[in-house]
Amino acid sequence: MNAILHPIYYAVTWVMVTFHTMLGWVLGKNTHESLKWTLSIVLLVVLIRVILIPLFVKQIKSQRAMTALQPHMKEIQKKHKDDRQKQSEEMMKLYKEHKTNPLAPCLPLLAQAPIFFALFRVLSGIAHNTSYVPNVLTANLLASAHDAKFLSAPIADSFLSHNATTGTKIVTICLIAFMSATTFTTQRQLMVKGMPKLDASNNMMVQQQKIMLYVFPFIFAISGVNFPIGVLIYWSTTNLWTFGQQYYVIKRNPTPGSPAYEELQRKRGLTETPETPEGMTEAQREAEAAKSRQRQQPKKKKPRK
Repeated sequence: MNAILHPIYYAVTWVMVTFHTMLGWVLGKNTHESLKWTLSIVLLVVLIRVILIPLFVKQIKSQRAMTALQPHMKEIQKKHKDDRQKQSEEMMKLYKEHKTNPLAPCLPLLAQAPIFFALFRVLSGIAHNTSYVPNVLTANLLASAHDAKFLSAPIADSFLSHNATTGTKIVTICLIAFMSATTFTTQRQLMVKGMPKLDASNNMMVQQQKIMLYVFPFIFAISGVNFPIGVLIYWSTTNLWTFGQQYYVIKRNPTPGSPAYEELQRKRGLTETPETPEGMTEAQREAEAAKSRQRQQPKKKKPRK
């Protein structure tokens, strides 16, 4: 397994060491080592999330496509309610026909999984004074990273480390609580403001979102005691980035039919009339909005002869 993941170990280590060196130009070559290693992890997150922006865009498009398909999915569920196999086959045909993938929303998370695991292994190695890439993380850098601390707690230690101090455990618990809270808040923001109002009964998307809302924070809270503090910093920074990125999209380019979309329309003075039917496409909504603008414009007075 190490042989397969070695290129990822190399990439993660090289990026961290490169950022550490660059920060040395600003903060000093042999000073502020703890701050430089902590910021190296934060900058690693920023670099990865910038690279993953195309996947994030694909995720947004897929979520909106899945939302648009909800009426068709409901019809299939109703038509084949007694035949689960036929229901699944028709669903797959629907996804293929509209070129969407129900797993696309998970792509950014899946793409980060190998990097997350690699960072876990690299930091665990640092805790035991072991470098998986000795030609990059040299003996001097290894010693520096081993002694680096975040709020007086070694970044390579975890809650369950045999030499974990009370301070380390307190910092770990605080980071785990922050990581779980930001995971919950980010998912709730999407469900409350970023998604159209859908019938929760027998709706696959709503059920998936509810699972992510409650199960993921619980998983992080339980498994977090095994993570080195550096990994908790990585995931907390990732959550902050995700929250900010999602907030921007919901605020500036919300999904049609969502509460955020309706709020944006009201701010623009494009409130839909009561007779506007639900389930219309974005193009139809824009056409209705244009008509609404024309109706709101004052009529030009004819010049007197």
